Amino acid sequence: MTIRDAVGQLLMVGFQGTELSRAFLDWLQECRPGGAILFSRNLVDPEQVARLTNALQAHAPNSPLLIAIDEEGGRVSRLPQGFTAFPAASKVAACHSADTAYGTAEVTAQELRAVGINMNLAPVLDVNSNPDNPIIGDRAYGTQPERVCTYGMAVMQGLEDNGIIPCGKHFPGHGDTMTDSHHALPVVEADRARLDAVELEPFRRAIRRGLPAIMTAHVRYPALDADAPATLSQPILTDLLRNQLGFEGVTLTDDMEMRAILDHQSIGEASVRALQAGADMVVICHQQERQQEAVSAIEQALERGELSWEKLTASVARIRALKKQRLEPFEPVDPLRVTQTVGHPRHKALLAKI
Repeated sequence: MTIRDAVGQLLMVGFQGTELSRAFLDWLQECRPGGAILFSRNLVDPEQVARLTNALQAHAPNSPLLIAIDEEGGRVSRLPQGFTAFPAASKVAACHSADTAYGTAEVTAQELRAVGINMNLAPVLDVNSNPDNPIIGDRAYGTQPERVCTYGMAVMQGLEDNGIIPCGKHFPGHGDTMTDSHHALPVVEADRARLDAVELEPFRRAIRRGLPAIMTAHVRYPALDADAPATLSQPILTDLLRNQLGFEGVTLTDDMEMRAILDHQSIGEASVRALQAGADMVVICHQQERQQEAVSAIEQALERGELSWEKLTASVARIRALKKQRLEPFEPVDPLRVTQTVGHPRHKALLAKI
């Protein structure tokens, strides 16, 4: 395993456009990322999504890639017309049926898998405990941890049972913030006892159930770390998540291009700090130049001994284990499966019921 192969596995990258440009194809070969993330800007219709994921896997040196999407439902839905788009988590929970929540995840997973997407950055495990929260709100299953546990676990299981890797977010909890981390660094002032009882309970329950991936929050929690936000915090990502909660899966950062991070350090410095803290995959959703900066900074940190080869290879091992356990060797998506699965009448019937 070369240094570039190892460093590349630690990146999940986004890109512009609905086709793979020559510049991005060259970058795939150079960067060798472990994952790619898709947004609405990349997606036109179900057949195009399938062609795009086929192209990503065919050209990726580290295939199979993790190909991820934020398909929570409601206002965080990236899929284009033709797919079955469910309402927000709070509305699903308002049906008072774990079976219904499971069904939404089952349908979403079947449609994602049909077009070659293998990871959903859901369920949201945040407890929406602050009514003035500008970023979570109806994305959460409720305002109490037990409600979030009930429906979050159902969605996690529905995704897993239908071949999609779930990723719980945003650890250790984004529900009590007053600020959107896309624009500034939020702070949650709750004490450790309150964090244990409310924010951490859905994550604790999901980890016990075998949650394979977790996304970090760009939020500062003074009761857990006086200085660093969770994404950059060893006390949170290693001491708490790994050692105290026993999480053995893959830890992804939230998008490192958010201002909660970039207002305070460069993308390169932040990427190194996230890996030092205990993150396994650095997610950079937009600019290729920032992805290049992150790769260079990680390689330089390795050379200087600021990031240990042992820590890096442990992260690579977790990523590869996830792929081996959850992904099949790449085979192009069958266009017939796309047309037979996406937007199926049974899927639309569940949506109408909700």
